[in-house]
Amino acid sequence: MKRFVKSSSLIALCALAPIATVLAQEAGPPTPEQVAEQAVLTRQGLLKVMGQYMAPLGGMLKNKVPFDAAVAAKSATHIGELGGMIPDVFTFDTRNKTSAKTKAQDGIWTNQADLKAKADDLVKAATALQEAAKGGDKGATLKAAGAVGKACGACHDNYRNK
Repeated sequence: MKRFVKSSSLIALCALAPIATVLAQEAGPPTPEQVAEQAVLTRQGLLKVMGQYMAPLGGMLKNKVPFDAAVAAKSATHIGELGGMIPDVFTFDTRNKTSAKTKAQDGIWTNQADLKAKADDLVKAATALQEAAKGGDKGATLKAAGAVGKACGACHDNYRNK
């Protein structure tokens, strides 16, 4: 648990660093456009890191990389940590507030409860993957990895523009 808190704190600190940098460099408070751009960059950073941990799982599921239960467990740990942060990084509604490119659909801000439920499902799937990977059984681990992919896809299907 201590490691989870330490990792979560580090990730949160890294996510907030760009905002602090903007605030420190500007003579006055950031403009709404700057705040919105930082919110978009923070979200994209979180999801990019999550993608880094999803990549080996996808490779294993597609038989493009050798099965490795330890790698699957590590990925699951980090995906669970990051998945819990998804609702937090989508609380600031950036619609019509920035010209920053984003794939986020408006439904994210009109249905926050569903977004949170989908993030919770991802965390649960990641926890199940951790448990399966601990046993080292390839079939059970890959089945659980597939469930993590489906949990990610559920959010993408509803809240991400292609």
